Amino acid sequence: MYKKLIFGMIAFALVTVLFAACSIKEAATSSGINAKMGASNFIDTKVTLKKGQSVTLVDEVASLHTITNGQWVGSQAKAAVEPGAPQVHFSISNAGATQNVGPFTTAGTFHLYCTIHPGMNLDIIVQ
Repeated sequence: MYKKLIFGMIAFALVTVLFAACSIKEAATSSGINAKMGASNFIDTKVTLKKGQSVTLVDEVASLHTITNGQWVGSQAKAAVEPGAPQVHFSISNAGATQNVGPFTTAGTFHLYCTIHPGMNLDIIVQ
């Protein structure tokens, strides 16, 4: 009987530690900086981060976006990766979907854009 009790207590302790470790990791990787995307635009067109932080892009609607380094200049897409910027290239299309970008370890201004939607630019200012 005592063996079952001890085994149960050990199992409970291990599950508790596992859940605690997962929540600590999640909190440590999330910087709390979001940039929302609409159907064909960044709702948040500019975000400011501290060095070492990341930004989470949040798709507010079910619209396909392909995000990469660079920016729209007028009607021309200009792909470019600024020195110190993380390389970005992904697609996102579900309402509520998120994608973490970063961390940004160099101070400066960095640009992301959607290759599908002309004028859809995001400026990331890292201090």
